[in-house]
Amino acid sequence: MTAVDTSLDSIKQSLELDKVESHLHPEGSFDLAAHPVPTGREEIWRFTPLKRLRDLHTEAAFGGTLDITEQLAEGINVSDDASGLLGVSGFVPTDRIAARVANAAHGTALYEIPAETVIEDASVIIVRGTGVEQAVAQHVVVKAGRFSQATVVFHFEGSATLADNVEIVVEDGAQLTVVTIDDWADDAVHVGHRHVKVGRDATFKHIEVTFGGDVVRSDTTAEYSGPGGSVELLGLYFADAGQHIEHRLFVDHTAPKTKSHVVYKGALQGHGAHTVWIGNVLIRKVAEGIETYEENRNLVLTDGCQADSVPNLEIETGEIEGAGHASAVGRFDDEQLFYLRSRGIPESEARRLVVHGFFNDLIRQIGVGDLEEKLTATVEAELAKNVLNNEKDNA
Repeated sequence: MTAVDTSLDSIKQSLELDKVESHLHPEGSFDLAAHPVPTGREEIWRFTPLKRLRDLHTEAAFGGTLDITEQLAEGINVSDDASGLLGVSGFVPTDRIAARVANAAHGTALYEIPAETVIEDASVIIVRGTGVEQAVAQHVVVKAGRFSQATVVFHFEGSATLADNVEIVVEDGAQLTVVTIDDWADDAVHVGHRHVKVGRDATFKHIEVTFGGDVVRSDTTAEYSGPGGSVELLGLYFADAGQHIEHRLFVDHTAPKTKSHVVYKGALQGHGAHTVWIGNVLIRKVAEGIETYEENRNLVLTDGCQADSVPNLEIETGEIEGAGHASAVGRFDDEQLFYLRSRGIPESEARRLVVHGFFNDLIRQIGVGDLEEKLTATVEAELAKNVLNNEKDNA
């Protein structure tokens, strides 16, 4: 593997050659001094409850540990010492937390699919938090070699105060699916950054599932290193009372004839449940003939919830195949409920069926059978909470 020069001086020099000239995405830097402590008035922080981040954005000491269990399919290689790969995906921190992780993480875990290797079974990495008292900084790299095929699942659970940076490299002609499941305990705080570089004629699919945690904020960015690359970002989230779930996405079309498709769906229930979705797409002048579409739908199940949804498109060339976005926040469809109830279905069951219909189209696109079944069961469990709470309120 070719060594990567990760000195701050060399990284700064490369940044001068490739600045992001966009109002949608801040300029990046590995220098912590370039990222002042946020106040909450900044555009990228205005939705985030900073006081609940346990000082990850200020000076929280990183010293905690995680229990990691790897269930790796045959053919995938793993290394616990790949610290020289910092920035291998083109990732540069655009906020203070990401910069803190880049400077503080001890070692880097590398999961590598060799070139021309086809792995049918999914590799699962279970990351379990052991407590919230000490924060954890983690850096992970996933690399799919040329013309390889694989699926990698990261499953987060337990209690933790975690900040992590995940870099993903999908080389020319490769097909990689990465699934991220935030199934934390109620007291967990997780601030994650993921950056993917997609090669020529390569395909990348990311499925992001968020159910647990007190505060979960994820920042996913994608760029292209050659024409013909395709990025699909799918998300499913369910916020309960008091939870804050925030997804921020940025697709940077840096090559011609590339594609991106973003669909995130969420449901909210319980007082104080808050979800945020920010979808940014930049189409550069060089990115002629691209196609992009982003969509976010939110279903509000009870009073006292808030869903913020902000799609953005920045287009620097008119030579594109298509670009669009859609965003909606709404309650149950009264016509659907009326139709189901007119067929003798009780209201609670009718609501359950509507939510299943809302999520199922997305769940079926995951392509991992066992995972699809688990997610369907998790949606059932979340709906059961809503039914139980309604019964208590009506008692």
